[in-house]
Amino acid sequence: MFDIFKNMVKEEWRMHSSLFGHNGFALFPVFIFLFTFFVSLVLPVFRQIVSDVQIALGMHYFFLLMGAMIGAFGLMGREFMNRRFGQASLIAYSSRVLPVSERIIFANFLGKDVVYYFILYIVPFVAGFALAAEIVPAGIFSDLSTLLNLVLTLSLSFAIGISAVFFLSTVYAHSGRISLLCLFISSVLLFHVSGNLNQYTLYSLPSLSFFLNPSEKYLLLSGILISVPSAVSLIFLKIDFPQTQKNFSNSFTKICRSFGSYRYAAFVAKDSLDLKRSEGGLGKIIFSFVLPLMLVWILLSSLSKVIPSLSTLTLFALVLGVLSSSMYNWLTEYDIFASYAFLPLKASDMIKSKLNSYLILNLLPLVILILLALKNEPSSLIPSILLFLTISLYMVAVLVYLTGLSPSISLYNAKTFAFYTLSVVPLLMLNIVLSIFSSYYVFMDLMLIPFALYLLGKGFKKWDGNNCQCF
Repeated sequence: MFDIFKNMVKEEWRMHSSLFGHNGFALFPVFIFLFTFFVSLVLPVFRQIVSDVQIALGMHYFFLLMGAMIGAFGLMGREFMNRRFGQASLIAYSSRVLPVSERIIFANFLGKDVVYYFILYIVPFVAGFALAAEIVPAGIFSDLSTLLNLVLTLSLSFAIGISAVFFLSTVYAHSGRISLLCLFISSVLLFHVSGNLNQYTLYSLPSLSFFLNPSEKYLLLSGILISVPSAVSLIFLKIDFPQTQKNFSNSFTKICRSFGSYRYAAFVAKDSLDLKRSEGGLGKIIFSFVLPLMLVWILLSSLSKVIPSLSTLTLFALVLGVLSSSMYNWLTEYDIFASYAFLPLKASDMIKSKLNSYLILNLLPLVILILLALKNEPSSLIPSILLFLTISLYMVAVLVYLTGLSPSISLYNAKTFAFYTLSVVPLLMLNIVLSIFSSYYVFMDLMLIPFALYLLGKGFKKWDGNNCQCF
């Protein structure tokens, strides 16, 4: 049992270090530590706006959402590995040749993920926060026992998020259509009731409750929320999908014709078919985008009751712009760009084609934003749309400039991730602070448009001159 776990940890390290380089990947937690430390130095300023309890609330829900998003990535993980490594297979998918049951293998896989990201994210995060607390006044976070408790409860929050999505993905594997229908109905109901949640709803998260008021009851509830979904998922585990031959009509030609003489019609048609026919199909959009988005809206709706000065719709538009940039990752995730090398195309041509598909995909979050604005804050409709569009454009411009056609791979390099974080986080923090005073500050973000276009132009030239690395 432990040998499987140990080998999975080694496998994870070798896989990531082969993609991102040993030094680049090893320095990733170091960057998390340094970034958290420097951000935490301004903690006294934040404590003038929010309380220590509200800071703890934000931390726990951040790691809950991170766990959910990492769990959601598991829906695409197997296909991604097959595309990148061909016939190579992970230990998790080797149950046919190993004298161990699938349930034991995946129990180790789930435990490995929790331990792996605990070391990669949670430990450096709390360590950086703790070091800053030794320098600046940090309120309740100055106590060592409180910081150790924070390590435990953030880990619980992360594990709750990843186990919940693990359960949902198992349901999806057994009945995709039914699970998608249930998720859609649940999303509509949760969006409807989110505005009626009181200020105490957020604090009902057991891991957060245990941090604020240590009690065996909250620890037990946290354990139940982690163990029960995980146990049910392992019991009804399904990883062997029927290998039936699939036949499709020539949809490519039909889609291309619908775009007429559009320059990137063929590329957009291929991207749409890749998303539709890849493993998980449209379910990837639900698990990787709509589900986290639903959680964000619920959290922000409740947070506005805790901090009334915050505009829910403005913050949601900001987060929506950030999350929508992940769609560029989807579009480049499974494509093998070396197959385009014999065509008379430059790297910038491929990037522009992906950006065209990215703009079309952004219609989905735009429609969601408009519907929420009309229902909740009609007066903030125009500012929220402007904020979403400018942040989405800026985020994808930074991604293109720094990572080209390999954002999912390059961002795990510590140096690249550092530049990416320093390019976007200060801007996001400034937007959050300014949103407290007025939602119309977003007109200042229009200045990001020419800068984003400039970055895109520089990115095109950069990757055209470096085709071998881009492809």
